[in-house]
Amino acid sequence: MTCIRSEIIGHGHYLPAKTLTNDDMAKMVETSDEWITERTGIKSRHVAAEGEYTSDLAFHAAEMAMKNAGISAEDLDLIIIGTITPDNTFPSVAAKLAARLGVRHGTPALDISAACSGFVYSLTIADNMIRLGQIKTALVIGAETLSRVTDWTDRNTCVLFGDGAGAVVIQAKEGKGDSSDTGVLSTKLFADGTQYENLMATGGVSTTQTAGYVFMNGKEVFKSAIGCLTQAAEVVAEQAGIRVSDIDWLLPHQANIRIIEGVGKKLELPEEKVIVTIDHQANTSAASIPLALSECLESGRIRKGDLVILNSMGAGFTWGGALVRI
Repeated sequence: MTCIRSEIIGHGHYLPAKTLTNDDMAKMVETSDEWITERTGIKSRHVAAEGEYTSDLAFHAAEMAMKNAGISAEDLDLIIIGTITPDNTFPSVAAKLAARLGVRHGTPALDISAACSGFVYSLTIADNMIRLGQIKTALVIGAETLSRVTDWTDRNTCVLFGDGAGAVVIQAKEGKGDSSDTGVLSTKLFADGTQYENLMATGGVSTTQTAGYVFMNGKEVFKSAIGCLTQAAEVVAEQAGIRVSDIDWLLPHQANIRIIEGVGKKLELPEEKVIVTIDHQANTSAASIPLALSECLESGRIRKGDLVILNSMGAGFTWGGALVRI
């Protein structure tokens, strides 16, 4: 029995030119390279230039992904972007990007606000639409300019975040319906709104009429993150009928090296199977997974046929996972 799968046929990523090292951060707030590295695993982060917006980052990642896939804007049936840092409160970044890319009139374009889980949420929605036969080809992006909602005087949060974008093009493909197929094999999404105030922006349209800054209850986020990320990985593996130990790579949201290592240990995976890019990207929220995925595909670290779990957790709390065979 055949089934429809969403195959990744193209990937792209973009990081702004400007970087801030930990030594740069130490000139701005009371901190040090040693302190940041030990607690987070971050050595540097990229920051968007003045006048460089989330839509610009998304555009560069999208162009690379579409070129990589060998498609044009007219081939796209959907654009979906995970972001919590849109250019404007409305319309969506996806709508702005669609116009810039020259996507044909009437093609749906939407943003998903699920914070760090934004890419996994977006990928899940696009995959479901493909499997239902509603669309054939989708551009799925995670893009953020977190520097615009970072309080650069708060030493507890300003060292954590960076800007960037990552993208994939997924397209309908027939499969056998088992774990040997190429493409998205399983997905699962979760949320717990009771944790709303533990990770949030201090502003909003309806409350302060400002964007606000990132606020994080670090202890509560850390306590939940390892469990949520582990759960997401285990569930998508089980849904596909495989063991977590069978995967080639775990590619988790890049939030904190201690969280990443904790999840790897809980899943009993060797360190060499756990992808870490936080050192040079920092936490880029919805962009972190597609950024890392594209970089690893570009370098050849992740290869055709590899089985990869993408798992994320962020504000909401939201969390989720996707099992993909490249």
